[in-house]
Parts: sequence; structure tokens; C-alpha cells
Amino acid sequence: MFGSEALDLARIQFAFTVSFHIMFPAITIGLASYLAVLEGMWLKSGNSVYKELYHYWSKIFAVNFGMGVVSGLVMAYQFGTNWSRFSDFAGAVTGPLLTYEVLTAFFLEAGFLGVMLFGWNRVGRGLHFFATVMVAIGTLISTFWILASNSWMQTPQGYEIVDGRIVPADWMAIIFNPSFPYRLAHMATAAFVATAFFVGASAAWHLLRGRNNPTVRKMFSMAMWMALIVAPVQAMLGDMHGLNTLEHQPAKIAAIEGHWENADNGPTPLVLFGWPDMEAEKTRFAVEIPYLGSLILTHSLDKQIPALKSFPKEDRPNSTIIFWSFRVMAGLGMLMIAVGLWSLWLRWRGKLYDSRLFLRLALFMGPSGIIALLAGWFTTEIGRQPWVVYGLMRTANASSNHDVGQMSFTLAMFVLVYFAVFGVGFGYMMRLVRRGPKAAEPHSHGGPGQTRTPARPLSAAHEENEQDHHATPSERN
Repeated sequence: MFGSEALDLARIQFAFTVSFHIMFPAITIGLASYLAVLEGMWLKSGNSVYKELYHYWSKIFAVNFGMGVVSGLVMAYQFGTNWSRFSDFAGAVTGPLLTYEVLTAFFLEAGFLGVMLFGWNRVGRGLHFFATVMVAIGTLISTFWILASNSWMQTPQGYEIVDGRIVPADWMAIIFNPSFPYRLAHMATAAFVATAFFVGASAAWHLLRGRNNPTVRKMFSMAMWMALIVAPVQAMLGDMHGLNTLEHQPAKIAAIEGHWENADNGPTPLVLFGWPDMEAEKTRFAVEIPYLGSLILTHSLDKQIPALKSFPKEDRPNSTIIFWSFRVMAGLGMLMIAVGLWSLWLRWRGKLYDSRLFLRLALFMGPSGIIALLAGWFTTEIGRQPWVVYGLMRTANASSNHDVGQMSFTLAMFVLVYFAVFGVGFGYMMRLVRRGPKAAEPHSHGGPGQTRTPARPLSAAHEENEQDHHATPSERN
């Protein structure tokens, strides 16, 4: 396919499927915690607005959760089908870590998900709130184990190599490897950021259409508070993560910065924009700020960062890609902080819900959290190359022995099926978002033939037959 080798196609296939998958767990993590906060606020205050928002977002959560489960199954199979030599080499570490995720997080989520989605009128308030909290905790535990596995591949420790295979020697060292705390905090916060802007964009859409009711206002207010708090926190976590990466993966930092050589003992400039040329070994059209690279990356004005030319060519990540993926992530992060600060200023002036310019910006920023998350993930994973387990196993030695024809066919099928299946699922989720929260949500007690009979998570997203009472006559047509 297009002159690519089987290894390239295997990498593209994995990147394609993981990019689809990572969007759903990110929103699941954020929405689960959001639902726990909503139900807790309703129990504390008795304000029905929180209850209405809970029922509204629980439907969207159910659809998103279902798509996350389906897309996640494919990821596990690919380790055996396309990356069998990696599984043979490192499976003694990655296999148990993924098993721990199933035994703790997935079972916890599955055990309480039914009560959360279908138990509103079947169990007491306290038990239902407990179930919601357990589902939220389950999503965070899942993040813990997945990031432990991925972080170990980035900064491996606690192992021995016996007969050409990795053997665990210290599980605490494996789990709490040097990059794990930073990656875990960065990823979890990214999920909260993405959810805040998703929720905020949903509320902004309704406000722009004149649905300025207490429920929508509360939804928008909570989203903007969250954006104001977590976006700057994410920037600080990113700085800490960058310092950790500079220590353990300096080639990745050099590629991110498009920094090729240290000509003298002077400080490293920051390359704002440019085009890293891997063949010419230089960054073309570079726009630099003196000293700033050293200040940001070493927190000093005189220290240098390693240059790409100090690493062998075969050990260099693709700077052309991650130079720009990082800047997409960082640029959106700065814009998110600006949105949070603007919302605070408008709130102080009493115009948070009335500024149509700001509402349009909030709507435009809806997918920004997901885009930034994907850009950060590309930076992390492509920046690890050419290693699949950093310093221990190269990606070229990790793939299964498939030919180009096999990989081309499976990649084409994945693209077709994913866009068809998840396109429909995403469209349905957006349809639920457009309907908006209802002031009076009917809840059946279930039973044979009833619309709320528990069957599967997506059953919780059932739409009532009557028209949304918020909709105008033109919207119903």
C-alpha cells in the first residue's frame, strides 16, 4: 500500500486504532467523575438542576462507555496478531499489568455500572451514589494500570533478561517506574480538561440557541470553573513531565525542540516554529527566541539541552512529526488557559452567559481537549521511536511476520469498519448532546416490556418517543 513496508503498515494500524480508542476512555474518565460530583451536589443541596444534568450526561456516558469497550478489545488482540515478538519478549511484564486492570478496574466498573445506569428508582440514594463513585474510581484505576504498562515501556526498570525474554524482578519498581507518576497525572488531567471543554461546548451550543435556562447555565458554569482550574494545572504537570523526559529520554526532547547541535557553550534557544529536516539534519525556516529553550527545559539561563546530532541516526525520533504535534498540544493548552481566564473575567462582570463571542469560542473549543490529548499521545509514542521498549527492543524487531498484502487488507478493513461503526455511535452521541437536558425526566421501574429494562449499557441512552420539550417547531422538523 503506497510503497509502505509491512512494519510501517502495522504501526499505522496500531496508531489508527489507538487514536480512535483513546478518545472514548478520556471522556469516560471525565464524565464518570462529573456524574459523581453532580449526584453528590444533588444529595447535598436537593437542587433538581444537578439531578437533571446527571440524567442528561449519564445517557451520553453510556454511549461513550460502550464505544470505549468495543474499541479497547481490538487493542488487546493486536498485541498478539501484529506484535507477537514484542509480546514474547515483554509479555511477562505487560500481560500481568493489563490483567490487573481487568481484575480491579474493569470488574469494579462492570459491577456497579448497572446500578449506576438503571438503579435510580430501584436502590436507595446512598447506594446509587456509591455505585456512581465506584464507577468513577474504576475509570481512574484503569488509567493507573494502563499508564503503568505504557510508562514501563518508556522507562523500563525492575526487570532481568533471561534467555532473551524480560523477567520481572521487582514489581514495585516496574509499576512505579521513573516516568509513571508524571504520565499518570498528565493523562488523568488531560481527561478532565477534555471533558470540561466537551461539556462547556455542549452548554454553549444550547445558550447560543436561546436555551438560557438554569440547567444549561449550571452546566456551562461548572465547565468553565473546571477549565479555569485544570488547564493551568495541566501546564504545570506538562513542565514536570518535560523535565522527567529530558532526564530519561533526551533524544525525544531534542526532537521535540528541533534542536540539532550545540555550537558553543551558550544557552539553548527555543525554536518557536520551523521545519525539522531529518535528511539535512537542520530545522529550516527556524524562528528562535534566545535563552528560552534553556529556561523552559532546564530552568536555567546557561545550561544546554542535548542535541539530535549527539545521538546516532538510527536512534533519533522523527523530529518533523513530533516538533509539530507538541506545538499543537502546547498551543491548544495556552488557548485553554486563556478561555478559562476570560470566563472568570466575564463571570466577574456578570456576562458569562450573554457574551456571544465567548460562547462561540467555547463551542469552537469543544474538541480542543481531545485534539490536544491526541497530539500529546503522538508526541509521546512517536518520540519513543525507534524503540518499543526504550533501550531494550526496537520496533523493527517487535512486529509479527506479516507481509504487505496482509497488513494492507487489515488496515483498509479497520478504516472502513471504524468509520462506519464509530461514526454512527458518535453521531448518535451528538444527537443526545443536541437534545439538551430535560426538566422532567420520566423513569420507569423496569420489568418485562418496559423501556428501562436493563439489557446493556447503551440501553441507558434510550430516547423518549415524544419530542424534546426544549425544541422549537423548526428544530423538530
